Amino acid sequence: MIVSSLSFLAGLLLVQQLPVLPGIEWLIVIGLVAGIIAWLRYWRWLFFVAGLLWAIVFAMYRLSNQLPEALEGSDIPVKGIVVDIPEQDAMHSRFDFVVTEPSRGLPGKLRLSWYYPNQQVKAGQHWSFTVKLKRPHGNLNPGGFDYERWLFTEGIGATGYVRPFPLPVLLGRDSQLSMAVWRQQITDRLSQNLSDSQHLALIKALTIGDSSGISQYEWDVFRRTGTTHLVVISGSHIGLVAGLIYLLVLKLWTQIGLLAWSPQKVAAIVAAFAGVFYAGLAGLSVPTQRAVVMLAIAMFAIIRQRHTSPFNTLALAMFAVLVFDPLTVLSVGFWLSFLAVALIIYAVSGRLQKPGYFTGAAKINWVTSVGLSPLLLLFFQQVSLSSPLANLCAVPVISLLVVPLALIAVVLMSIAPILADKLFFLIDKVLQALWWLLVHIAELPLATISHPQPSFTALFFAAVGILILLAPAGMPARWLGLVMLLPLIFTHTPKPATGDIKMTLLDVGQGLAVTVQTAEHWLVYDTGAKFSAGSDMGQNVLLPFLRTQDVDKIDSLIISHGDNDHIGGAESLLHGMPVAKVLSSIPQQLTGHSPLMCQTGQTWQWDNVNFIILSPQTPFASDNDNSCVLKIESVHGSVLLTGDIEAGAESWLVDTYSDQLKADVLIAPHHGSQTSSTEKFLQAVRPDYVLIPAGYRNQFGHPHKTVLARYQGIPAIWLNSAYSGAIIVSVQNGTLAVKSLRDTESKYWNNK
Repeated sequence: MIVSSLSFLAGLLLVQQLPVLPGIEWLIVIGLVAGIIAWLRYWRWLFFVAGLLWAIVFAMYRLSNQLPEALEGSDIPVKGIVVDIPEQDAMHSRFDFVVTEPSRGLPGKLRLSWYYPNQQVKAGQHWSFTVKLKRPHGNLNPGGFDYERWLFTEGIGATGYVRPFPLPVLLGRDSQLSMAVWRQQITDRLSQNLSDSQHLALIKALTIGDSSGISQYEWDVFRRTGTTHLVVISGSHIGLVAGLIYLLVLKLWTQIGLLAWSPQKVAAIVAAFAGVFYAGLAGLSVPTQRAVVMLAIAMFAIIRQRHTSPFNTLALAMFAVLVFDPLTVLSVGFWLSFLAVALIIYAVSGRLQKPGYFTGAAKINWVTSVGLSPLLLLFFQQVSLSSPLANLCAVPVISLLVVPLALIAVVLMSIAPILADKLFFLIDKVLQALWWLLVHIAELPLATISHPQPSFTALFFAAVGILILLAPAGMPARWLGLVMLLPLIFTHTPKPATGDIKMTLLDVGQGLAVTVQTAEHWLVYDTGAKFSAGSDMGQNVLLPFLRTQDVDKIDSLIISHGDNDHIGGAESLLHGMPVAKVLSSIPQQLTGHSPLMCQTGQTWQWDNVNFIILSPQTPFASDNDNSCVLKIESVHGSVLLTGDIEAGAESWLVDTYSDQLKADVLIAPHHGSQTSSTEKFLQAVRPDYVLIPAGYRNQFGHPHKTVLARYQGIPAIWLNSAYSGAIIVSVQNGTLAVKSLRDTESKYWNNK
């Protein structure tokens, strides 16, 4: 079963690497190959081909359930059900919506936002909305979160927002037996009864899987201490609850003496139902669905009294999970959870001497911390060195104390509210003490280290090295495992040569963020927008990108002007990475920095590359026209970054610099608005490429069609980040190379 499951997994993985899905003709060919292999009885190869077929068919079905392009931007009346607890703040409510009418032509599941709602949205409610939708689309950047992939794996076929007119109508709600209604009632009661609790958001996350209330600072602490898995309901939580129920029922049933039914079978059945109920309480997210399938396999083995090896059981569970949802291979949680269990089995089972409870817990903690570190570097470019200590303290507290007591308290809220309040008071005090400890651990020097993404060669050697390290104590030369981990540390990140420029226009939607790299220096020009206290483009895009490039310091940060879509991510960037110097056109204080003012004539040189501030000289009437304008020159080519300047500043630049404005690459002024990119300015710059930082189907209509016509008339090649993703410009050896991430790195689920 192990080899067959791995063959099936390999087939699924191969499909996920494709930029475009094969057509029907290829399906027929693969089906014929599968028939020949089955006739020849090459069963292991049959599992591989079956994985290919199942992945393609499932992906085709999922893609067919996306919004047709013709319906984008139209007002569409829909009726449906809110299926999950909404994320709500003072400005809007965001929720998943399953369409019931009209189902024809629309995806079955939408992700909607309702701005300034006049009614409170709750899970289980039936609504009639008029919505404006768009196809699944997100920012695409090196090292960034692939939002389109997440929507694809969640089965969400469109995103959009609720129109205020016609007025939304609440049609009713599901019955009291609905799990969605139960979850909503629990979260409402928790909010009411624990309004003074410092850790209400954590209690909600651990009981009903609602982590929307956890602040960005709290997530940062969990990330730095490697304890994020403890506050997200996953396989470990469901396995814990099912295991506790199993042991409790087993003891009680043996005491009752009804031995007509095996205590093990009864305990397994009850534990399975308990696990399913807890997964439903957590919203049946993809990780909990995966955990339920694994739990069902384990409990079925107990019920049938089958004695199988742990690895065979794990392989069967993995196969069942992949058949249930082949797209789970795109989830980081799938790899971390299955490999964690595999490492524990490998390091603990089959040993002559069984460790005690505390020794065993410490060993499991060490095994998972060390064994999963290569994957953490691959997926997040970060490893928490404080994770073993933090988890040694937090795992027993959360798993054995907080979660069981919290679930008991949730049950008691309806039947014994006073007792429930006392339990919640105790839980809150325990969480306060644990939080104090985690904060101090997170503040330790080198609590977390960032490192470039390792190569697959380094990962292969690391995997072999970990197997050697975790082998039984009698194996000779286990220290060689440490040697095989060294390729993870000594990685090589390519750098431009002296005199070369590498510029990346990051995809930050309707905003601007540019990085410029020379041989030994880094410059960041603008930082994208800030959306809320816990979400901005500095945190979401810039920092992950810089980590993939092995950047440990920014030499200069330029904020062109004070609009949110240019300065919004600056605080997160300054908090997450050292910055030597900040330049701006506004005297706004930033964390630990008093920006120097951009002024005409400021120049500096890095690695035979010249940087020149062209504007502003004297303040313009318009804030946009006061944007810092930067020209970057080398012997191989030049780039002009213009912020949000419009016709007034463009005219001044042409009158002041004339032919000196000539540049090979132009970042489009003001996102390609109609009030910028004047004919006179474009004739002076005469770029070969114009890069447009704009959001997908943005409300401003950028870039304007008349401006695009001007770009074509120069003539210049233009690229829009909304459709290209991040755009990388390399100026080297007298050549100019421009490539977009959607052309080179996108997969079949990415909107092209």
